[in-house]
Amino acid sequence: MDLRKLKTLIDLVSESNVSELEITEAEGKVRIVKSSGVPMMMMHQPAMNMVPSHQGQTAPPQAPVPEAPVAQAAGHAIKSPMVGTFYRSSSPGSNPFVEIGSVVKEGDTVCIIEAMKILNEIEADKSGTVTKILSENGQAVEYGQPLFMIE
Repeated sequence: MDLRKLKTLIDLVSESNVSELEITEAEGKVRIVKSSGVPMMMMHQPAMNMVPSHQGQTAPPQAPVPEAPVAQAAGHAIKSPMVGTFYRSSSPGSNPFVEIGSVVKEGDTVCIIEAMKILNEIEADKSGTVTKILSENGQAVEYGQPLFMIE
């Protein structure tokens, strides 16, 4: 389900008298429950790498465990400073900010993260060469999630 659509649904629940909303689509199932005035979102998706759904669940599911720990990878990880949607370029038709093998200096823009319809340029916090790109274009990313590896 699209991140913008989820944000809209959460806003609708928090501004209305509805205490619970559940929507099922081909991509999965979303359940938003308002408790103590703050909406909570629970996603149930059929994908293999997602957390399995549990009926009657009252807390959000735990994040999936990464297959290979990034902390053991060589180099420095450029991490996401926020939750949002990851984009490698400034517009759909333009070239990515960096590719594997690109040399970046501290302060160079490496990607954009869209959060609440605001495009935030993410800068390299260390100089080096990009060795891995850990997120896909258009993918939702979490706070602290590694985006790039540089050496």
